Amino acid sequence: MDNILYVGGDNSQFNTLTEAIKALPDNDEMFALRIAPGEYKEKIELRRGNLLIEGMGNFPDETEITYDDCARKDMPDGSKYGTFRSYSFFIDASNVTLRNLTISNKSGPENEAWQAIALYADGDLLTFENVRLLGHQDTLFTGPLPPKEIQPGGFIGPKQFDERINGRHYYKNCYICGNVDFIFGSATAYFEDCTIESLAKAGYLKKQKEGKLTEADATQGYTSAPSTPQGQTFGYVFKDCDFISKECPPGSVYLARPWRDYAKAVYIDCCIGDHISDAGFHDWNKALARKESYFAVMDCYRPDGRAFFPTESFARFPGDEDISLYEKSKVLG
Repeated sequence: MDNILYVGGDNSQFNTLTEAIKALPDNDEMFALRIAPGEYKEKIELRRGNLLIEGMGNFPDETEITYDDCARKDMPDGSKYGTFRSYSFFIDASNVTLRNLTISNKSGPENEAWQAIALYADGDLLTFENVRLLGHQDTLFTGPLPPKEIQPGGFIGPKQFDERINGRHYYKNCYICGNVDFIFGSATAYFEDCTIESLAKAGYLKKQKEGKLTEADATQGYTSAPSTPQGQTFGYVFKDCDFISKECPPGSVYLARPWRDYAKAVYIDCCIGDHISDAGFHDWNKALARKESYFAVMDCYRPDGRAFFPTESFARFPGDEDISLYEKSKVLG
């Protein structure tokens, strides 16, 4: 590729990723931004497609883009940032690939920060390879937003009034961590060979050590909360992914719950750690979601090899013939 810009390091053209993005020409040429190892504390806003952004280190943890905004943070006018202005890295473009880097939100645990997005990804043909996404609550948002907010002002942010356009996302060999709804949104998203790690809620380990656990500590989180629009063919597909936790006790985490009633999430050939409840899924106390959501499990298993069959009554168990419907090429078109 001829169009390459370098960020960081001794011989780079730019010291920050923000500077490099601003220097990109306003056309459809394909460009690559190569980032030297290091930590870059920047709040990134990317609205230009046809782009590859790649860390130059040997491993993704050597190149980190981080910020620390959160829903609880005060705006200059005294209002709160809210969830959808809290991102560290915001993508509003199509045909973008991120590779071999880390994106984090370091605002702190969810009881201090509330929601805090690391990556806000809204666009079509977005690809993430060997990317680490670090946060607590709401780590990864796969836009677009649902059609309507539940609470007034709940969608305040850069895409609040934009048309909702479904995008296709591909996450390959990524690591994503968090605790509450840390993968959420409306996109068609295919997760392949990813590690999904559930973190314990803030203060849990201390309370456990002191013997002060309460009934509220029985649930430590939800790995995803899809908001698939009504009529959309695909929501989330997890293929050959590992769901792990070093902190959460057995049975304390749910695979998913429906942010909106027509949520879809399918799990194929995944290793489901013992921290995941036998129920598998939670209905978020939504009667319509129990009927209209689609949470399915195919050939998943526990770490010891036992087959994983969620006990929650609205979980689906399609037959082998249906697995072909969820091939990557069919889901992502």
